[in-house]
Amino acid sequence: MFPDGLRSFPTLPPMISPDYDGGSIVNLMASIEERLAGTTPGTILSEAKIPAAASYLVVLFDGLGDGQLAHEDAAPLAQSRTDALDTTFPTTTTTALASLATAAAPAEHGLLGYEMWLPEANMAVNTIHWTPVGGGSVVDIDFDAFLPSPNLWERLVAAGLEPVTVQPSNFMGSPMSRVLYRGCRYEPVDTYEDWLEAAVTMAAEPGRLVFAYFGAVDVAAHLKGQDSDEYRGSVRLAAALWERLVARMAPESVVIGTADHGHVDAIDRVKLPKELQEAGEVYGGGRVIFARNDVSQMAGGLPARWVDGSEVATWFGTGGRHPHLDDRVPAGALVANDGVRLLHKHSDKRLIGVHGGLSEAERRVPLLIGQP
Repeated sequence: MFPDGLRSFPTLPPMISPDYDGGSIVNLMASIEERLAGTTPGTILSEAKIPAAASYLVVLFDGLGDGQLAHEDAAPLAQSRTDALDTTFPTTTTTALASLATAAAPAEHGLLGYEMWLPEANMAVNTIHWTPVGGGSVVDIDFDAFLPSPNLWERLVAAGLEPVTVQPSNFMGSPMSRVLYRGCRYEPVDTYEDWLEAAVTMAAEPGRLVFAYFGAVDVAAHLKGQDSDEYRGSVRLAAALWERLVARMAPESVVIGTADHGHVDAIDRVKLPKELQEAGEVYGGGRVIFARNDVSQMAGGLPARWVDGSEVATWFGTGGRHPHLDDRVPAGALVANDGVRLLHKHSDKRLIGVHGGLSEAERRVPLLIGQP
């Protein structure tokens, strides 16, 4: 029996891990690096997928999965869609952004989730705020050196190019920005008009890779769900800004749109038993709960599948390896069934839209190409 009258779910299909070998956002950034610098340590997409250009503007629509382009207000985005890509595992923002900043899979760059075990701090850490899971002071680590060196931005600078990121001003100097944008020029903005103007202006200069972050879709999906007026408004705004960007791009520039993950609305929320939480030392975003200890024998009756750490490790990538990867990979994970969000004691219970798992809706993100 499922707890609290939870409805029964079919067995999960086999997990499909991201295609880091030529079909993911990792390969997208490697492809742009190869186009601009003539070389990349990464694996690129098919050359036909990325047009040649003097400069590139990459727009990251946080939380806008490929399937979400079917929304009626997403038509201008859908018209620019040329393909779909895989994001990273977990399908979550900080891990995906670290892959975009390095053109490397999570196994190589080492940022393994929204919440991850950090051996050097001896705790699970929220990698948005870089505080202990559950709250507290910012952890005492070297944020500037967290990702391997050289990252993508540093390689571009070494090739005589200029990487630029257009981001909200309140992110500037934060631990997350220090982790992600070492070596990258930071252009702070406070309004969407400022965001548009900065992105267009920066990308007009040849020899630049401009990375612009747009977060409204993710916020609306999390707090209100995809059936809400707030979500519809955020998609409408994303589509309108995309149209304006494409119309204003310099002739020798290309704007590329993608996302860090998609969203699903959680129909059922299931609180993990206290005993399992304590025994497993659990953490994670809800669609996938990581555990430091094997609690497979305690997971019966939950609408989730226990996956051993050896299999989970392959979802982070099987190529290059971060020197601390083995210490950061969990003993295993509880992967929630479709429509389910698993809750631990520190989970934010307000959220309707969720992500982090490997369902198609969470894993597949669009590839948008816009040229004036």
